[in-house]
Amino acid sequence: MPPKKNPKKLNPLQLKTLTILQELGNNPQTAMIDELTGDATINQFPHAHGNHFHLGPYVVSGADATGLSNEAVWRALERKGLARSFFPTAITLTQEGREYETGLRDQILHGSDH
Repeated sequence: MPPKKNPKKLNPLQLKTLTILQELGNNPQTAMIDELTGDATINQFPHAHGNHFHLGPYVVSGADATGLSNEAVWRALERKGLARSFFPTAITLTQEGREYETGLRDQILHGSDH
């Protein structure tokens, strides 16, 4: 039996935010990985220019990233055991948060053309 889709019942904004945080958590320029736990602490956040921002090789719409500056979203991820919030300066994704399948990666992380 395949794993249940969205078992933590994250809402669309929480899913989008977690997808972006996962990518930030995998980038050594924006996160530090705890080798013992696998947790990723993110303390560098992208700045939008126009209606988008660059995230490694990807372009992300600013509309998909509103949760990055929303304390309620960070707290919800924390309540669900996917992160530890230090809003607004940092967030730590737990190993579970880093591995959670949001199903949105291909929808919001677009290949960069510039």
